[in-house]
Amino acid sequence: MINTDFLVVGSGIAGLSLALRASEKGSVAVVTKRSLEESSTKYAQGGIASVLSEEDSFDLHIQDTLEAGAGLCHEDAVRVLVENGPQRIKELMEWGAKFTFRENEGEMSTLDLGREGGHSRRRIVHAADLTGLEVERALIKEVASRHNVHIFEYHMAIDFITRGKLEEDVPLGSPEDTCFGIYALNTEEGTIETFLSPATMLATGGAGKVYLYTSNPDVATGDGVAMAYRAGARIADMEFIQFHPTCLFHPEAKSFLVSEAVRGEGGILKLKDGSTFMENYHHLASLAPRDIVARAIDNEMKKGGDDYVLLDITHLPGYQIRERFPNIYKECLSFGYDMTDEPIPVVPAAHYTCGGVLTDLWGRTNIKGLFACGEAACTGVHGANRLASNSLLEALVYSERAFRAACEERVERSPEILDVPKWDTGKAVNSDELVVVSHNW
Repeated sequence: MINTDFLVVGSGIAGLSLALRASEKGSVAVVTKRSLEESSTKYAQGGIASVLSEEDSFDLHIQDTLEAGAGLCHEDAVRVLVENGPQRIKELMEWGAKFTFRENEGEMSTLDLGREGGHSRRRIVHAADLTGLEVERALIKEVASRHNVHIFEYHMAIDFITRGKLEEDVPLGSPEDTCFGIYALNTEEGTIETFLSPATMLATGGAGKVYLYTSNPDVATGDGVAMAYRAGARIADMEFIQFHPTCLFHPEAKSFLVSEAVRGEGGILKLKDGSTFMENYHHLASLAPRDIVARAIDNEMKKGGDDYVLLDITHLPGYQIRERFPNIYKECLSFGYDMTDEPIPVVPAAHYTCGGVLTDLWGRTNIKGLFACGEAACTGVHGANRLASNSLLEALVYSERAFRAACEERVERSPEILDVPKWDTGKAVNSDELVVVSHNW
């Protein structure tokens, strides 16, 4: 049995940034079902959206987010996201993240801000086209320097330990319900371990792997949201699954993502005959929000009977493409496509879970002691469709707020931990066992 001041489930940008903050207040256990670096964050290419230019404003970023979310975003949540963005970017850089800078003649270098679909201004902070990998690297290095952060790799969370599950007279998800921690399967040893904490932070990511064609890694199986649902936590907006419009079309590419930034830098969507079509669907044409672009591509493919459409950025100089998109260029070349010389074939694929465990503006769920952040949470920021590069920003902003709320609640109430029994396999229900069996790829 492992007791800790803060329990973090998940090791992406939300979980690791939260663990770093929590380490300043007490002991932290980070539970992750694969290796520490394996998360959706690692594969994020584009960047992090934030207002960092004099030509930009909070109001413009808010408006772009609301428009992309089809009117279903919670404006108060969006405002919290946008107004806290610059400080979170600064903090990430203090933790060691190295972003791409632009050299200005006779002036100091400044962050190279990119533009992506749905954005009215350049506001995307990036590390070339491997932003997520750089962020994950920096966070892992910083976490390793904190002696009171304990990492438990290859531990798959199975179930929350709550008062509602332990006491018959406490309904699941009721105001009296409280989370005390989790049971987790040590997949290397085949044992069930108990983690107890007065503050449990769910940061397990989305559910993209329920789809056959997805840009998500194998760990994105939605089991954290399923656990929360079984415990009585409120879930919202799970019908809003965002499809990224441009994944590389190749039988061996495994839905390799071609970043939104390619269109942000001038990439144009075309049909096989070379004609353009996005102007028929949105005034921003190829820079329209993701849901509109994905539906447009799907519609054109069905109309023409084609397997894919083309993304053409050959009008840019080759050196510029290789410099801005080194990883995408290299990957496309490995599959026989030279994006500096020819359009590349792309199709939509499942990308992001806009819904999740319902939280307030401080990451609190309806179960005391249980907080959620990142893609596993539904903060109200995204509505029906997430604006490009708002995901990493949301993870940073709302994990910081969840940490602050957890600190306040830990002060208000003692870290009450019941005499929790060990995991009883005989009481497992089908849904519990399916999480363990079907998600152990």
